[in-house]
Amino acid sequence: MLRRPAVGPLGRRQFGRLLAGSAAAVASGCTGLGFSIANLPALRGPFERSAGLAYGDAARQSLDVYRPKDARDAPLVLFWYGGAWVKGRKEDYRFVGAALAAAGCVAVLPDYRLYPAARFPAFIEDGALASAWAIRHAREHGADPARVILAGHSAGAHLAAMLAVQPRWLERAGADPAAIRGLIGLSGPYALQPNTSTLNAIFAAPFSSADWRPAEQVTPRAPRTLLLHGADDGVVWPRHAETFATALRAAGVPVELEIYPGRGHADTVAALSAPARSRAPVLPAIRRFIGLPG
Repeated sequence: MLRRPAVGPLGRRQFGRLLAGSAAAVASGCTGLGFSIANLPALRGPFERSAGLAYGDAARQSLDVYRPKDARDAPLVLFWYGGAWVKGRKEDYRFVGAALAAAGCVAVLPDYRLYPAARFPAFIEDGALASAWAIRHAREHGADPARVILAGHSAGAHLAAMLAVQPRWLERAGADPAAIRGLIGLSGPYALQPNTSTLNAIFAAPFSSADWRPAEQVTPRAPRTLLLHGADDGVVWPRHAETFATALRAAGVPVELEIYPGRGHADTVAALSAPARSRAPVLPAIRRFIGLPG
């Protein structure tokens, strides 16, 4: 007969340290260890994953779809990861797709072209193409093509915001901007000021800051918005979210802004992973915003 080993005070402390260490690794940012820990619980669950679907001809123009197994007319959420426009892979964010699908959404996670192969606005164009693909194929995956939420973290939040506030990107890709019912931004640089040689190469002439700052392009047509940010974010300062929220409100756009005390740049996306979910109430905020139970 097998017996469960007793867990004494030392065992509990060791388990607690292990769990805390796992959450810290996830929240520490884009590291192999963090992604491995975050994605382990997301390898299986009450969802189906379709990977590597092409939305364009370029190597990085592909996406993964996560859908609840019984999905029917579910909200469609497109989520773009961050990486400062120079790195990132959709496979590393499996935990995001799993969390959104478990919450009742059909989640689409696209890759997009990165520097040095691409500069602004190529990745915005990729985002628009992925959105158009997702809307066209929504019914095939159990989603409602008229209930689309654009979302992202960091550079991905910037991409999602650009699509949300400037309908021309979606229109050029053949998508109806009226399908966009919401924007969710996690730790995004909405008032971007390039301050490194790489960023100055990515965001360069013939374009200017007025072209790439979502906070300066808001119109009353922008969708209702949820902005989540860490108060201790030293990568993208919270004032980006505050500035964007002020611009949205001035245009009459409903906006919710939540700034989490003591949390940094990666915490907002890491909190979508099971090991780090207690770090910030990101998933409950998303559920409420979209109107999902739980």
